[in-house]
Amino acid sequence: MRVPPPRSLAATLALTLVATGCGTAGADGPEGTGLTLGYFPNLTHAPALVGVEDGTLEAALGEDVELRTRIFNSGPDAVNALFSGEIDAALLGPNPAVNGWHQSEGRALHIVSGAATQGTGLVVREDIGTVDDLPGTTLATPQLGGTQDVALRWFAEEQGWDVDTAGGGAISVMPRENPETLDAYRNGDIDGAWLPEPHLSTLLAEEDSHLLVHEPDLWPGTGGQYVTTNLVVGSEYLRRHPDNVRSLLRGHTETVDGINDDPERAGETANAHLDRISGGRLDGALVDEAIDNTTFTVDPAAPSLRAGAERAAALDLLEPVDLNGIYALDPLNDVLAEQDREPVDGLEG
Repeated sequence: MRVPPPRSLAATLALTLVATGCGTAGADGPEGTGLTLGYFPNLTHAPALVGVEDGTLEAALGEDVELRTRIFNSGPDAVNALFSGEIDAALLGPNPAVNGWHQSEGRALHIVSGAATQGTGLVVREDIGTVDDLPGTTLATPQLGGTQDVALRWFAEEQGWDVDTAGGGAISVMPRENPETLDAYRNGDIDGAWLPEPHLSTLLAEEDSHLLVHEPDLWPGTGGQYVTTNLVVGSEYLRRHPDNVRSLLRGHTETVDGINDDPERAGETANAHLDRISGGRLDGALVDEAIDNTTFTVDPAAPSLRAGAERAAALDLLEPVDLNGIYALDPLNDVLAEQDREPVDGLEG
């Protein structure tokens, strides 16, 4: 069963606005006086958590461009907000970005930078010792058709297991929101989950759990690198406010460099921001582990985006999609050139 990308009435109407040059949150005047950034309370979104908390993104945009933020818990919600012009840019996983590109027929958004690779895997109960023990188990993913959901279903496909979208098959895949997964695991409702950080390390901290599948091991052709998070900008905002986008990318690049230069400080800053937006801090050791498990980079790891889209289509979770044009990397490469750094690549053909 193909899972269509969610489309609310507001999102459908927003596509018309995008096509006619309307619907941008930051475009308060001819030059625009603001930029609204969406992101998740996930450590794979640390470039936003850190860059907002320590003021790097705000400083990069300058006094004339107000930085506003919105927190999301799902990719489709963030994509719909991009469609409707409620936000101008977002940190997004590859599958929501591809779905948004496909749903809008390439009109609504562009990937302007990478943000994170890796940081995902399958955690299961201790008594599930090998992959061969998985049939008959119930496993969670964050969302049907999402990035980790496709990863688990593709893994099952490669084992020769039939898995359906109703929870049936050799293994039962039961999508649920990340905050619910730990309780479901403790209650015995699930036997494990394919998760991003910090939820991966949180589940690993349970006494009876272990990492069965380290997802980087499944990407030998890319040296273990595969995209988990990209920085995406609304197409109309990019067209109308390219200077704002370049400024955002300067702050984004500075933040990514800072995370890599001092991951301990970055973890503390990200944790402080998580506390501010959700009212609770994570264990410091867990945050350090999650940061260590994730690679933060502005390189979008484009070949893995294409592979993920092809896998989703093969699983009948997405129609085949032409990704030509999804990347708009010239602004990022302009910023990298200012710093005498090598450019990054998108997709060819």
